[in-house]
Amino acid sequence: MVIPPFFSPELQHHLTGRHLLAFEIPFSQELIAGHLKNGYVSETYGVQSSNGLFNCVRCGNKDQALFYTFPCKICNQDCTYCRSCIMMGRVSECAKLYRWTGPGFQFEIPDNVLSWEGTLSAGQQYASDCVVEAVNGKGEFLVWAVCGAGKTEVLFAAIEAALLAGKRICLATPRTDVVLELSPRLKKAFPAIEVTALYAGSTDRHAFSPLTVSTTHQLFRFIEAFDVIIVDEVDAFPFSIDDSLHYAVNKSKKFSAATIYLTATPSKRMQRLYRSGKLKAVIIPARYHRQPIPVPEMKWSGNWQKQFHQKKIPPAIKGWVCERLEQNIPFLLFFPSIQVMEQALPLFQMLSPKLSIVHSRHPDRKERVMALRNGMVPGLLTTTILERGVTIERLEVAVIGAEHKVFSDSALVQIAGRVGRSFANPAGTISFFHYGKSKAMVETVHHIQMMNKDAMKRGLLDEEMPSL
Repeated sequence: MVIPPFFSPELQHHLTGRHLLAFEIPFSQELIAGHLKNGYVSETYGVQSSNGLFNCVRCGNKDQALFYTFPCKICNQDCTYCRSCIMMGRVSECAKLYRWTGPGFQFEIPDNVLSWEGTLSAGQQYASDCVVEAVNGKGEFLVWAVCGAGKTEVLFAAIEAALLAGKRICLATPRTDVVLELSPRLKKAFPAIEVTALYAGSTDRHAFSPLTVSTTHQLFRFIEAFDVIIVDEVDAFPFSIDDSLHYAVNKSKKFSAATIYLTATPSKRMQRLYRSGKLKAVIIPARYHRQPIPVPEMKWSGNWQKQFHQKKIPPAIKGWVCERLEQNIPFLLFFPSIQVMEQALPLFQMLSPKLSIVHSRHPDRKERVMALRNGMVPGLLTTTILERGVTIERLEVAVIGAEHKVFSDSALVQIAGRVGRSFANPAGTISFFHYGKSKAMVETVHHIQMMNKDAMKRGLLDEEMPSL
């Protein structure tokens, strides 16, 4: 019997499935060199060139405008680095990426790995069975589920099946907020294993676990790591428009991996692939509480932009806000831009001085949302930053200038999905205030009506639906 040379289990855990620069590996150069010599670690240059064109091995960037050549003090010559993924540490022509190529590692998974004791609705159960089947194979699978359908719970049985089969799983999402929301839920559902949460500034960045929750950006640091990868909110910015993030997902999974996509608003391309039979999918048209999704109401508000400029709140919008203030109903007012929202804020604060704003650059964003959730403020003015990931009891929503191009049909569907998410309060109103209906507005209403109709046909709703 041939006894293989010694290797470091610690280095194995740190590098397995990862593609890292030297400064990201907290081990001595001598140890790494020994593992390179014995074939346990391999190295490759991070930026490579062919016929004068550069390519980034880490993020897949081939846009020549995103490369920069500089006099390098490390290799003492002109060296080119990738600007596309510079936020993760500079990768250049002389910088090497290291990965583990030695013996594989098998996690020890207890038989009773899932501790969730909840129950699934009929729609959830059917979808759950489909996802279990999908993770046992390979290829791509779409879970098209309405906002509030309970997608996370649908995944539990599939994650359990994958873990028991010795598979390593990643649940990836474009947004840090979602990682912070999902990781404690998964840790509670799977308390017998380690669950790693990866995002910018995460303390888990060196952890090695069978189940990982990660932003899609963090996947640049992985290579052929996962047997199953689940991409949540696949339609969300920036994943929906950034090809490098798709590259990161593909690089981080094994060749035989199963890929599960989750979304309430699949792209037109995904819908075409599904309808042509090229992409397998399951649709959950109903929420877990078996009540229909509130259908948006179209409300003409005149030239809202001109009225705000004249320091007036359009009467229809003012009446809507005053009604919620009087009835103590929490609300979100969505605006098409920060500029318009900040211009309008003093006008709304005349109705209630406790009203405040939220946007992507606001330092107290999370605290203000929490204040609304806890009833400390009556409502918030916001941009599309809160179109996803917000669940607040009794919440009602209005969109100001719903015809604006920033409000795509997918954004409007997500915004409408903030209303009526709980068992206790499954109803509520969503209003589109406009100065002329847009195609996206009409398609949003049609989409929600069709989902409700499909849910009723499949016996997934308890309430009788009005005829369309």
